[in-house]
Amino acid sequence: MEEKDRLAAGLPENAFRELKEGEQYEPLMSPDGNYPEVNAWSVTWGVVMAMLFSAAAAYLGLKVGQVFEAAIPIAIIAVGVSTAAKRSKALGENVIIQSIGACSGAVVAGAIFTLPAIYILQAKYPEMSASFMKIFISSLLGGIIGILFLIPFRKYFVSEMHGKYPFPEATATTQVLVSGAKGGDQAKPLLIAGIVGGLYDFIVATFGWWNENFTTRVVGWGQYLADHAKLVLKVNTGAAVLGLGYIIGFKYALIICLGSVSVWWLIVPGLALLFPDTVLNQWDPSITTAVGDMSPEQIFTSYGKSIGIGGIAMAGIIGIIKSWGIIKSAVGLAAQEMKGGSGASTALKRTEKDLSFKFIAIASILTIIVTFLFFWFGVMDGNMFFALVAIVLVTVIAFLFTTVAANAIAIVGSNPVSGMTLMTLILASVVMVGIGLKGTNGMLAALIMGGVVCTALAVAGAFITDLKVGYWLGTTPRKQEQWKFLGTLVSAATVGGVMMLLNETYGFTTGQLAAPQANAMAAVIDPLMNGVGAPWLLYAIGAAIAIVLTLCKVPALPFALGMFIPIQLNLPLLVGGAISWYVTTRSKNEEVNKARGEKGTLIASGFIAGGALMGVVSALLRFGGFNPVSESWLANPMSEVCALVAYVLLIWYFICATKDKTTRS
Repeated sequence: MEEKDRLAAGLPENAFRELKEGEQYEPLMSPDGNYPEVNAWSVTWGVVMAMLFSAAAAYLGLKVGQVFEAAIPIAIIAVGVSTAAKRSKALGENVIIQSIGACSGAVVAGAIFTLPAIYILQAKYPEMSASFMKIFISSLLGGIIGILFLIPFRKYFVSEMHGKYPFPEATATTQVLVSGAKGGDQAKPLLIAGIVGGLYDFIVATFGWWNENFTTRVVGWGQYLADHAKLVLKVNTGAAVLGLGYIIGFKYALIICLGSVSVWWLIVPGLALLFPDTVLNQWDPSITTAVGDMSPEQIFTSYGKSIGIGGIAMAGIIGIIKSWGIIKSAVGLAAQEMKGGSGASTALKRTEKDLSFKFIAIASILTIIVTFLFFWFGVMDGNMFFALVAIVLVTVIAFLFTTVAANAIAIVGSNPVSGMTLMTLILASVVMVGIGLKGTNGMLAALIMGGVVCTALAVAGAFITDLKVGYWLGTTPRKQEQWKFLGTLVSAATVGGVMMLLNETYGFTTGQLAAPQANAMAAVIDPLMNGVGAPWLLYAIGAAIAIVLTLCKVPALPFALGMFIPIQLNLPLLVGGAISWYVTTRSKNEEVNKARGEKGTLIASGFIAGGALMGVVSALLRFGGFNPVSESWLANPMSEVCALVAYVLLIWYFICATKDKTTRS
């Protein structure tokens, strides 16, 4: 009866806030209890989810350039199948299903952002080649490195920083799992919001009744400003992004948007003003248009994003310096345990037990050795010196940027892995060219190195979400960590097969597969390996901005993320954050504000979950041949007016839904 009461009560009230002095967080499943977690049911379903979502994510990602986050849809399915099977105490099992299955989106992102560039460049350089084994091994090794490098930081991110990071995706996933465990009336707010948000996003994506984005181009003066002043305002009107903004909160959303505004409303118009008739293509020969003749979007893609990459890289370096004590402590603990000083670990509670540092240290060394051998014999054609340089670069970058990836996920819910990977590719290319590895061999080597790092960072970022979910709910971290390796293996094998199949079926140079990130990687690496430089000035500008922000005590990483991510995906975060501020401050009764805030978190989680799930369904329908969207209607300004009306109604529903009989004042 006591266990049922715990589930019915839901997450403790201190789940999302900072703990007071001496206060402890008590997860939903008691640290002193034993619960079904790893068994044939959870492992089988986890593997099935990893296979299905890896295939779907790889296909959709290469088609449209977006990899959907698999954690939330998998959590919904896990709850559904456990409820249908009438399994008792299924919460721990569902976390394991979600944790294994969620490897799919991370491994897929790591692979498809880089490795298709090999096929793209192969059309120009037929001597380049990629095999299933190269794709599979690079994805698998990268995933394993990401898991091993993240585990020592688990306690810091999920426990020591409790309540200081919003963890938007982890929050939504947790609410789905908790509502499934509660059942009945307790799950209603999340379910209703999931239906509303899911249908809203489904209508937009599948039928195109209104435009996905609202822009200032809808009116004449807005079009004039975009054409002549290079000023444009764009807002994604989706329910999922709105929910994400609510959970992120007003503070971080404001910093992210300030980063976006600094690029879109200052730097982009400034570049057009300074270089109206100049073609700036020293680092990218494919640019043939003068800056003044570009649209704001083109200026952002060609130049603004590079400033964002520089900002992310410097924010990452600053973060590494600031968290050097954590890194040093983690390494010190591993060294201590290697010497036999692990006696204290036996006294840890179930919810605090990780894989031993001795295992992590040995496994990390073995994985690095295997990766070195893969580089030596599989990529560098037996050149030991090249392989040594490559493994040092990959190991150092992956280890240092693991904390950056985890930090980004904890704050924004999205991993800037493509930006960090692009920086890795540029550094790898410069170094490899410097030691004599050029041309097609250098391109292949740099892309494989980038693939390993990209997968490591993607998996590390996604894994911190799983571990935070487990922390809130009370699962055993060691079990999540052990079985994450299986999910990575299955996902790496699946994505390798799907990529080979898609290349054979469509080809990456036919235009049928967008693969925008891989095309960007190919466009950057080709000139670098042939003696053309990188946009170091733009990177330096971004880095300088990050340093100034840090000196001014402003968090540099969210600001840099704002500079890198398109403005239409940032402004809705501010709208969601503003809703969060409004619903938690409009009453003089603090208890009422608190209740409304918690209800809002459920609604936001429902929007994210419904939007994510129906986004997958919509994309599958579209690529199955069902596409009734009228492009001429979407080009009509009225479609954006309709989008604004629908968006306002969605916001109104959100605010009204936070009220109920218990929260009216």
